[in-house]
Amino acid sequence: MDWVANPEVWISLVTLTVLEIVLGIDNVIFISILAGRLGGKEAERARVVGLSLAMGMRVLLLLGISWIVRLTTPLFSVFGHELSGRDLILLGGGLFLLGKSTFEIHHKLEGDDHDDAGDRAGATFTRVIIQILLLDLVFSLDSVITAVGMADRVGVMIAAVVIAVGVMLWSSGPVMRFVGKHPTVKMLALAFLLLIGMSLVAEGAEFHIPKGYIYFAMGFAVLVEALNLRMKRNRQSRTPPVEFHERRMPEFAAASDSSDASDASDADDSSAADSEASG
Repeated sequence: MDWVANPEVWISLVTLTVLEIVLGIDNVIFISILAGRLGGKEAERARVVGLSLAMGMRVLLLLGISWIVRLTTPLFSVFGHELSGRDLILLGGGLFLLGKSTFEIHHKLEGDDHDDAGDRAGATFTRVIIQILLLDLVFSLDSVITAVGMADRVGVMIAAVVIAVGVMLWSSGPVMRFVGKHPTVKMLALAFLLLIGMSLVAEGAEFHIPKGYIYFAMGFAVLVEALNLRMKRNRQSRTPPVEFHERRMPEFAAASDSSDASDASDADDSSAADSEASG
């Protein structure tokens, strides 16, 4: 228990937890989009199951660190580039993410989602969970390799993963509802998945892209979208209220018009009589 009084352990735990949360953003976005296709309680269930699977997969990978180390061993080379098991997983996951996000963007642009009932009928709970599980493997592998490089104790790594997934569980619900409520935000999230998929493919092909560049681009895009949403909200609040007019039936409207006309003629007659009397 000497590690409890060791400040380096706590510093590594906090640092690794924050890093795991940042690395889990793309996982939360993907799960939110897939689970949102189910709707209702099924969406909440898919969100919780998906993130729980992500945590379980990360813990299992951490317990099998020796297998993780072997994954970085080159298996063969293509055009002078050595590829390992990790590279193949990243390539496969990146291509899957590119294909999935491209299909979703096409689905939205073509207006195929006008029928929500048909859209949700095609997205079964099992199919959504399988897709989440496949991407959890890719994101978990990247996360675990980062954790292994930053901490020495497996207990610290597992604690950081559990805390990070707990934070993601807490935040993914509002994220899913917000993305589902705003179509432009959902399109932006799909664009993020395209960017992440491309970075995974590049990483698998041994072309390293600093994650700071990717997260900066995502953060700037989120800032622009937040300004657009604020401008839209202000514009709606300045819209003048709609004036409602009383609706009348045709026969009552005709009777009212005739009565108004007779009242007007009576008024003219009375004014003419008054003028003659005064004359």
